[in-house]
Amino acid sequence: MAGDAREGEDAGARFSSYVNRWRDSIDAALLGGLALGVSKDLRGFYHRPLMEFLARGGKRTRPALVLLGCEVEGGNPTRALGAAAAVEHFQAAALIHDDIADHAATRRGEPAVHVREGEGLAITIGDGALVESFLDILGSRGLSPELQLELIGELSEMMMRTVEGQALDVGWARDARFDLSPDDYLEMATLKTAHYSVATPLVMGALIAGAPEAHVEALREAGLSLGLAFQIADDLLDLEGSVEVLGKEPLGDIAEGKRTLALTYALEGLDEELGAELTTILDAEDASKAQIERAASLIREGGGVERARAKAEGLAKGASEVLEALELGEGDAALALRSLPHYVLERTH
Repeated sequence: MAGDAREGEDAGARFSSYVNRWRDSIDAALLGGLALGVSKDLRGFYHRPLMEFLARGGKRTRPALVLLGCEVEGGNPTRALGAAAAVEHFQAAALIHDDIADHAATRRGEPAVHVREGEGLAITIGDGALVESFLDILGSRGLSPELQLELIGELSEMMMRTVEGQALDVGWARDARFDLSPDDYLEMATLKTAHYSVATPLVMGALIAGAPEAHVEALREAGLSLGLAFQIADDLLDLEGSVEVLGKEPLGDIAEGKRTLALTYALEGLDEELGAELTTILDAEDASKAQIERAASLIREGGGVERARAKAEGLAKGASEVLEALELGEGDAALALRSLPHYVLERTH
């Protein structure tokens, strides 16, 4: 992969360091915008639960990418903190709503918001986090009205693409669909994950920096590839990871019957009998631990893990080549951006 010689054994560490460097500033931007001077009930029903959810963490990679996209294009990343907070507020909303749809009991090692607060309030809190996304941009000082409008346009497009991908994912599960090709999965994951996980954050930062259109679109192209690789890596981590790494029990995707790239590849590689066995387990509402482990074994046997990892590596390599072509120099931000493909791939091993 391009950039290996410069990064050496650091691999994705430069990007991790960049995220850690900005984490406190991102947290301040996220939590500082929530009102404190409101009634006790409003604090209890909305502001406190959202603040607690935001404070519980997440790696802050998405907001850091907004800052990185700005800095790598010569801008002052502090001007992008509002847009960074917008992306993370959307992430919070998506997770809160996803946990309701998936009937998930925990998130980030704690009870999910709907478990703590009830589904009605959890939906409302998630809705509020979406609104906070727009307020983050509208409240950003030093951004012209024209730039704010452009950023809101990018944010809105990102939200719509994510909703479309979620509709495919949830609809396939509702209808017990397993007649899906790898291309079907890649379309869904590009919509659901790639835009909001990498592409749009980088683009928003670059727009704040006043980057030329060619650079903006190159960052979008690389970001879509890396966002897709990120999702594939996340799926593989659920198959191959441990409780210590995941913060939850592995094989959760199988228990929930989720469609993944590794699964679609495995269904292509298995014979009809084994493929039917795999889909039966995935479609079961209460599969046993032994059945779930058997499904994971079948996915590996069908070549799903190996082929999915190769796809992620190919996407990351292509993104790395696009980033190298930008000739962004050797500054800290440029090195952090070039380490991003390595950071993504580290999640697959």
